[in-house]
Parts: sequence; C-alpha cells; structure tokens
Amino acid sequence: MDQAPGSPQEPQDAHSLPSCYRHPGRDTGITCTRCERPICPDCMVSASVGFHCPECVRSGSGTGHSATANQPRTVAGGAASASPHLVTKILLAINAAVFIAALASDRVVSDLALVGQWPPAPFSPVEGVAEGQWYRLVTSMFLHQAVWHFAFNMLGLWWLGGPLEQALGRIRYLALYLLSGLAGSAFTYLLASPDQASLGASGAIFGLLGATAVLMRRLNYDMRPVIALLALNLLFTFTWSGIAWEAHVGGLIAGTAIAFGLVHAPREHRTLVQAGTCALVLIATVVTVLARTVALT
Repeated sequence: MDQAPGSPQEPQDAHSLPSCYRHPGRDTGITCTRCERPICPDCMVSASVGFHCPECVRSGSGTGHSATANQPRTVAGGAASASPHLVTKILLAINAAVFIAALASDRVVSDLALVGQWPPAPFSPVEGVAEGQWYRLVTSMFLHQAVWHFAFNMLGLWWLGGPLEQALGRIRYLALYLLSGLAGSAFTYLLASPDQASLGASGAIFGLLGATAVLMRRLNYDMRPVIALLALNLLFTFTWSGIAWEAHVGGLIAGTAIAFGLVHAPREHRTLVQAGTCALVLIATVVTVLARTVALT
C-alpha cells in the first residue's frame, strides 16, 4: 500500500527525528493528532488536545456542533484560519497606500505625522497632539516618507507578522500590532522634544519583534537568532542618527508584555487574562499621553 511522503509510517533513521512534512530537513518530535504527520513549531496549530497540521485545520472534521466544538485553536487560543496572513496583508496594503499618498503630497505628511506641540519646518504651522489632535498618535504609525524606511519596516512586518498572526490568531495579532504602535507613539510623545516630528511603523514592528521572542521561548525554540536580531536592531536604534528611539523602545516593551499575557495565560482564564493584559497596556498608554499633554499645556 502506498504511503504519503513524510508520513509517520515511512522508515526513519533510528537515531534521528522525523522531518516536518512541509519543511523537509527540519527535524521535529511533534505530530498532528489527526493525521499523525510530523509538524514543526511553524506549522503546528494548538488544539484542545495536542496540535494539528495546516491541512487538517483547513479541512476540518465532522459537521455541525461537533466541528465547531473541535475547531483547532492557535497557541494563544485564537481560532485557526485557512488564510493565516490576511491581517498582515491588509496592514501592508494600508501602509503602502499611505506611503503613496505621502509621496504625492507633502500635505499628507504634515497632517498625519506625530507632532507634540509645535512642529519644525516644513510642517508648520499646524497643531499637534497637545492641541487636541490625538489622532496623530495612530496615523503616524502608518506613515512613511523615505523609501528605505518604508521598505525596511514592511519587510519586518512580513517576516515577523505572518508567523505571529498564524500563531496568535487574527484578533490577538491585530491587538498586538496596534497597541505596540500606539505605545511607541505615546513613548515618543512623552520623551521627545514637542517640536520633533516623527513617523513610521517602527514602534509596531519592534512590538512584533518582542512578541516573536516571547513566542519562541514559549515553544522552546532556539532563541539565539531572535536575540541576535533584537540586539542588531537596538544597536541601529541607538547609533544611527535621525531615528526616534523612543518609538522603538516603547513598542518593544508593549509588544513583549502583551505577548507574554497572550501565550502564557492559563487556559481556564485565558480570555480574561489576555483581555486584561491588553487593557492594562492601553490604560498605561492613555495615562502617558494625558500626563504629557498636561505637562505641555
């Protein structure tokens, strides 16, 4: 009888682990609880019992209430999706659309950039966050002006965001991205000069980087690559001129804290702990913005 490639019935070396059926050469000791194919941490989807492979997640099992009750969940308890990168693609599209608009008109930059109170040329005269334009804390997260800045952040969003969206689920991943970016904006507003204009998705990207480290630690993955990447990015943050390091640090702190709450929440109180973690980060961000606004006005 023919066997599917990479199936558990295929002969294996007695001294080696089987390879992931989707990533040949990547050894793993984890198998899908439905089809028993070997899967690596990048492919496994947390379920009520064990882990499932992407194909079993897409095909589902059973019908009606049984299928709903046995729906595979992600590591963080989110619903597994057959299109796990959808939110990442939408975020990429929004950033690209705003970038094109900024290239077409300088007015877009002056209207959307993060400015504390009174901006420098060529943005003046406009009002800033302290004058009530709080929306700048959000719009600046999607705004880029330099091609290299846009390209670097979007590559980071694709490389880090896709796997995180698959591991966390869409809603939790989107909350992680938005709250990390908002925290980065708030930290910049708090510490940077009020007349310093800043923009970019770097706060959100650093949040994804911190979350990646937390997730890899949770899955007992090799931490050396992500630690090296984090160290390299922090080196650039504090050595290159013209970089708003406050956004990087604020996003990193928020993303790490949120991810810890998402992946380490106890199953019996998972939703409460996860929502509470996100709420605490949001409250801290709002308090920071209010305190800075009072100080400036």
